[in-house]
Amino acid sequence: MRIGFEAQRLLRSHKHGMDIVALETLHALAEHAEHELVVFTKPAPKTATAVQNTSKSSPNELPASPNVSVVELTGPYPVWEQMALPNALPGQRLDVLHCTANTAPLRSSVPVVLTLHDIIFLEKAVVGGTWYQRFGNVYRRWNVPRVVKTSARILTVSHYERQRIIDHLGVDPARVTTVHNAVSRQFRVITDPEILTRVRAQYALPEQFIFFLGNPDPKKNVPNVLRALLLMKQRRQLTLPVVIANVTSAYVQDVLAQIDGQILTEDIILCGYIPNTVLPVVYNLAGVFLCPSLRESFGLPILEAMACGTPVLTASTSAMPEVAGEAALLANPASPDDMAQQLNRLLTDAALCHDLRQRGLARAALFSWQNTAKQLLTIYDEVVG
Repeated sequence: MRIGFEAQRLLRSHKHGMDIVALETLHALAEHAEHELVVFTKPAPKTATAVQNTSKSSPNELPASPNVSVVELTGPYPVWEQMALPNALPGQRLDVLHCTANTAPLRSSVPVVLTLHDIIFLEKAVVGGTWYQRFGNVYRRWNVPRVVKTSARILTVSHYERQRIIDHLGVDPARVTTVHNAVSRQFRVITDPEILTRVRAQYALPEQFIFFLGNPDPKKNVPNVLRALLLMKQRRQLTLPVVIANVTSAYVQDVLAQIDGQILTEDIILCGYIPNTVLPVVYNLAGVFLCPSLRESFGLPILEAMACGTPVLTASTSAMPEVAGEAALLANPASPDDMAQQLNRLLTDAALCHDLRQRGLARAALFSWQNTAKQLLTIYDEVVG
C-alpha cells in the first residue's frame, strides 16, 4: 500500500502527546518495508529536533527508511488542512490517508482514516486555556462532527474514549476502533551513573523528588495538584521537593496566589520544557510521578514513567484506570485531599513503592508501537479493500 500520513505538527520543537504518538507510530510503520509512507507535515522550525536523518534515525527523528518520503506544506492550521493538504493528495497516488490529530480535510481524493484522540473539546466542563487552545477548540467543534461522517474509519486510543465518541457523536460502533498508544523503547530503567549525573546537573535536580509534568491546559489539573501539595505542606507531610516541567514561573506563581499557596514556593523547582530525549532520565531520577489529570483519553506519561521504574499516582477517572491497570495508585483528581492522602502513602511506604515499580514495569511492557502498527496496517487494508 501507499499510505498518506498526515502529521502537520510533527516537526515542531516542543513536542507533546499527539506529536509523540504520531512520530512513534511512523517509526513502527516504517519497519514494514513492503508499504510506502508519504508524510504530510509543516516545515520544521530551525530549532526543531525531529528532522529526517540521512543515516541512522532515532525515535525523535523522522525515519530514515527508503520507504518514507516527506511532503512539506505551508499555511495556518485550518488552511493547511482544508486547502493545502487536499490539493496535494491527487499527485501522490495514495491508497489511504491517515489523519492523526483529531481533524481532517472535508474533501479527499482517497479514503480517510481519522484518529480522534479525544472529544474533550465538546465537553463544556473543560474550559479556558490559551488563545491558541481556544481557537483549536472552535475549529475542532466545527470540523469533527462533519469528518466523522465522511471518514472510512475512526480510531481512538482507549475503550473509554471509544464509548464517549459513540455516545456524543452518534457514530456507528462498527466504524470506531480502539488502537492503544504504547511506550517507546527509550523509556527504560537507566543505571548509567554518568547519564544520570549529567541530567541531574543540567536541570539542577535534587537527590530525591516528586515529578509532575504540568501544562496550562485546564485538564492537566495544576491548581488541584498544588492544592494537594499545600495540604501536605500544612500537615508536614511534604518530605520531598516537587519538580514541575512544562510550565512557566509566572503561571505557577499566579496559581499559587489564587490558592494562597505561596508557602509552597520553596518546595517547587521549575525546570522548563524537557525534551523527549531527556525525559526518560528525569523519570528515572524521580521518586514518584504525578499524573492526576481531570480528563485524559489515554495518559501516555503513565506508561512512560512505569517503563522507567517510577511509582505512579494517577487519576481514578476517564481512561487513566484503563491504562494504569493495577500498577498505579489512583486518586480523585477533583479532591486535593484524596490526592494528598495517596501521595503521602507513596512517600511513607517503601514496600508499596517497590510493588508499584514491579507492577509498572510489567504493565508498560504490554504496550508496544509494533503491535500498534500491525493493527493499523490491518485497518488500512480493510479500508482499501
